[in-house]
Amino acid sequence: MKRPRVIVLSGEALFRSFFDPPRERRLDRGFAWTRVPDRRVTPRLRRLLADADALVTTWDSPSFGEELLSLAPRLRLVAHCGGEVKARFARPLFERLVIANAPGPMAHLVAELAVTFLLMAARRVDAYREALRRPSNRVYERLHLEGAGDETLRGRTVGLLGFGRIGQETARLLGAFGPRLLVHDPYVPAATVRARGAAPASLARLLRESQYLVLAAGLTDATRDLVGRSALRRLPDGATVVNVARGGIVDLEALTAEVRSGRLRCALDVTDPLEPLPVRHPLRRMRGATLTPHVGAAAAEVRRAMADIVLDALERFSRGERVRTRVTTRMLERMT
Repeated sequence: MKRPRVIVLSGEALFRSFFDPPRERRLDRGFAWTRVPDRRVTPRLRRLLADADALVTTWDSPSFGEELLSLAPRLRLVAHCGGEVKARFARPLFERLVIANAPGPMAHLVAELAVTFLLMAARRVDAYREALRRPSNRVYERLHLEGAGDETLRGRTVGLLGFGRIGQETARLLGAFGPRLLVHDPYVPAATVRARGAAPASLARLLRESQYLVLAAGLTDATRDLVGRSALRRLPDGATVVNVARGGIVDLEALTAEVRSGRLRCALDVTDPLEPLPVRHPLRRMRGATLTPHVGAAAAEVRRAMADIVLDALERFSRGERVRTRVTTRMLERMT
């Protein structure tokens, strides 16, 4: 039986980060595949698309409009190594093709980073590290005489903006630390929120009461700049904004001003539209700001797990079976 023709749109280094030798051999067994590193639709890619039955895409692949249907008349499946497909493919393609993604493996590690940020903020790890870098032991004397204050998550209010995979996993991990959890997500039933140990809340209440605000929502028309200047001003003095979702949810300039003033703190893994964050951006050195370079789901095991999901989609499709991770048009409204 003729093997389906698959184009893998990825540079070599990125491809190897997903498909280690065992997974590449699995790809070899089932498919006639070609890897193309082009980040735009080149003449070479056009020629290959003409005979393609399926595409494997990554975050370095070109975005495609409806013209993909004419460029690749045999194409029936697109399997994406990652979660974000809405901005990569025109909406009509989701109706005409099977477009599948692989977001599941990311949730636990992104939530783990969110909890790491929360614990660092609550226990003021950065402040103590800075104090111990000085040629002084005054911090010991102060702590000996005065104690450390309310430096714990137990009993503190953590607000979760977004309660999909990442938000729910963050709530589960936080259970051991005993915070009070508030959730704002208009798409998730209140019963689901309560079943996971949290209380549903309006956005206004979430902002007003959250000592720690975790952004875990997708970036949509409804959430873009949702945490803007006025929303940040509603947070309590001393609150910490944790963003492990999408940088576009928060007004970076307004957040920078609040952290510079000392009223708020932040812990950010994402900073788009300024990503990578410019080397001279003040947040990179500012007291009260903790930054990581988009490492939430960068672990090797996550990419291998994504490759497994993509391979499963390819194999199921080649056998005429239902692809389990297909993205439908109804799902797009809630997706980045």
